[in-house]
Amino acid sequence: MAQTITDFKSFLEDAKEAVTELSDFTKKEEQLRMEELRLEKSLEAEQKAVQDAISMTVKKRREEMESSYDSEIGKLQEKLKKIRARREKAKNQGMKDRIKEETVELHEHNRELRVRMKTLFQSQRVPSFCQSGFYYALYFPRGFREIITFLLTFAVCFLLVPYGVYSMLPDKKTLYLVLIYVAAIFVFGGIYTVVGNATKGRHQSALQEGRSIRSLINSNNKKIRVITASIKRDRNEAIYNLEKFDDEIAQLEQEMAQTIRKKKEALNTFENVTKMIIADEITGNSKAKIESLQAAYEDAGSRLRYTETIVKEKKIFITDTYESYVGKEFLTAERLEELRRILESGEAGNISEAIEVYKNRNMSRK
Repeated sequence: MAQTITDFKSFLEDAKEAVTELSDFTKKEEQLRMEELRLEKSLEAEQKAVQDAISMTVKKRREEMESSYDSEIGKLQEKLKKIRARREKAKNQGMKDRIKEETVELHEHNRELRVRMKTLFQSQRVPSFCQSGFYYALYFPRGFREIITFLLTFAVCFLLVPYGVYSMLPDKKTLYLVLIYVAAIFVFGGIYTVVGNATKGRHQSALQEGRSIRSLINSNNKKIRVITASIKRDRNEAIYNLEKFDDEIAQLEQEMAQTIRKKKEALNTFENVTKMIIADEITGNSKAKIESLQAAYEDAGSRLRYTETIVKEKKIFITDTYESYVGKEFLTAERLEELRRILESGEAGNISEAIEVYKNRNMSRK
């Protein structure tokens, strides 16, 4: 509320004092704000350090626990791997022994047939190469495998070899290809005919008997393959005496299942109990410091709120009491003091005149 001013110099001195007090409180407000911010950062840093310590410690303890259990589980897995390998080896050996036992008569019969064939060919003076399966596939083919061997040999000699020779020629002409095929027919066909005449023509009966012997050998080999495949497909492993391996495997699997269950239970206890204990211990170690920082932070905040209220009230008081008379631009200690001096020197009779003198003086200086 505007009021009549009777003592202009006292009025300006009061205004100067009010402005000075506002300036002091404003500086104090800024200092308190900076102090509150510093304490807030220190408190947050300490709280973060506690949380980081908790997280790091919990992670380390959990990893150590998991590592210990995983190590034990790894050892059990390695033992299982070894015992299963030993079991598989024993099973394979048992299958080999069973195959050998069930095919021994067929193998013995084949051995006798080979001796018989060898003796026959020696007595008839048949060339030894005629005993081979390749010879019989070319001259006495019987069965799918020997027929395929015959056809492949024919394809190599009368197709692949001629074309291979032709492809290596620098100058490729149809005539050359025809000549190469004719040469192949003469060479390979001649060799086939000569060998056939030298063997089949002279030792037909011995070779025919040899054919019968080889057919018996092939039949025995087929039976051996059937028996071998049947034994390998047989799921009944009781005859191989693998009980001791199965008992050891079952025991190891039970130990591993128990270890895995214990690991799960230990981790569950860690998450629900131990983790909280670790957090409480670490928090307790920093509790005094955090509480001290918290108290200091709250105290600084309280003093700041009080100072902000004082500054607000003083600003309102200065605005209501002095601003309407001297204007906002003159509400500084320096200018108010200058106005007071102008009045004191007699250059002005009131505040408005003093403001005019101040402005004129500054204009002349410019």
